[in-house]
This record gives sequence, structure tokens and C-alpha cells, in this order.
Amino acid sequence: MEGMDVDLDPELMQKFSCLGTTDKDVLISEFQRLLGFQLNPAGCAFFLDMTNWNLQAAIGAYYDFESPNISVPSMSFVEDVTIGEGESIPPDTQFVKTWRIQNSGAEAWPPGVCLKYVGGDQFGHVNMVMVRSLEPQEIADVSVQMCSPSRAGMYQGQWRMCTATGLYYGDVIWVILSVEVGGLLGVTQQLSSFETEFNTQPHRKKTGDVSPLPHTPVGKTSFSSNSIRKD
Repeated sequence: MEGMDVDLDPELMQKFSCLGTTDKDVLISEFQRLLGFQLNPAGCAFFLDMTNWNLQAAIGAYYDFESPNISVPSMSFVEDVTIGEGESIPPDTQFVKTWRIQNSGAEAWPPGVCLKYVGGDQFGHVNMVMVRSLEPQEIADVSVQMCSPSRAGMYQGQWRMCTATGLYYGDVIWVILSVEVGGLLGVTQQLSSFETEFNTQPHRKKTGDVSPLPHTPVGKTSFSSNSIRKD
């Protein structure tokens, strides 16, 4: 099953199994990480509480009782549409991060799926965007409005698809951002947005193409000689 081939380090498991109930937040975080973010924190807490907060026993309980009954959707990362390799952005700049993803499975995604921030740098306040249910092998672009950090440097964050019931699935997709004073990406996106908006606005035609009065042939006056002759 996709996403279930987690290589568990025995020493790490032993270490966290001995932490006790005073480290619940740490246990929940580690349980989630070991599962490859397949389960949300509430689900992790359920299995840990059921096993008296023993991490090793909770992992076993998860695989024993949950895995056989879970039908995990499939998602594959295709490519970065924006924020690709070698692109940089100035500090404190709004930008749009877009990924191209695919339903690489044989079944359509269930309704209510979303893309969620799961770790690293978040780049703004948005931590989730809804995604339409893709048909098998269908490809789609998913975008998130973000803001670059205030300091120059390299930053990275991870996002994953998630079902309405809190089950994470598919590839981990990344934001790898180079923040540099003088970076051009934000300016490029803003210019692109301006151009798109300009092209969708109605344009005024040249004055020589349209008469200022209705139903009048171009180049001819609408007044007859009689209309200006004195009586």
C-alpha cells in the first residue's frame, strides 16, 4: 500500500517508547513523522492513548487495526510550475507557488481532499487549499498564495494531500525558496498578473473606426443641408 513502507529505526522507537506521558506532544509529532504524515495529530493521539502512550505499541496498533481497512488514494508530483530551480524572490514579497500533480492511481479521489502544509517553512498564513477530486491519471495544477521571509537565505517547506478524514497520501511536495535582495520572481509574477488583467479589460477602439453618433456611416455627417439652411 502506498505510503506504508516506513523504515522504523529500532533505537529511535525504543527511545520514544520510554518518554512517558509528560512528552505527549513530542510523541504525537514523532508518531506522525514515522507514519510519513499518513495520520493527523488527533488520530496519532488516539492510538497513543490506547497503548498508554507507548510509541512502539501505538505504531503496531495502527498497522494491525487500521492499515488493512484503509484505501489510500494515489498522488504523484509531476513538476514545479512556479518557484523552480534557480529562481529567487525578494524578501517580504507576495508570490504564488504552483505545483503540477497527478492522480496516479486507478480510482478517483474521494470528495473533500485538500493540500496541507506539514512541515518546514510555511511562507505566510495559508496552511491548506481545497483540491478538486481528480479522475484516474488526471493531471492538475494546485496553487497557494505565499509570502517570502523577511531575511535572505534558503528556505524549504513540505505539503501533502489529505483526505477529508485526515489521512495523508501521495508524494511529499516541496517549496524550496531562495530569498535574495534583488530577486526577480515576485516582480515577474506581478507583471504577469498585470498583463493578464490588462488583456481582460475592454479596450477603447480608435476614434477613426467608430462614428460618435449612432447609425452614421463613417466619414459622413448626420446633418442634411436643409437642416442648416435659414428659412
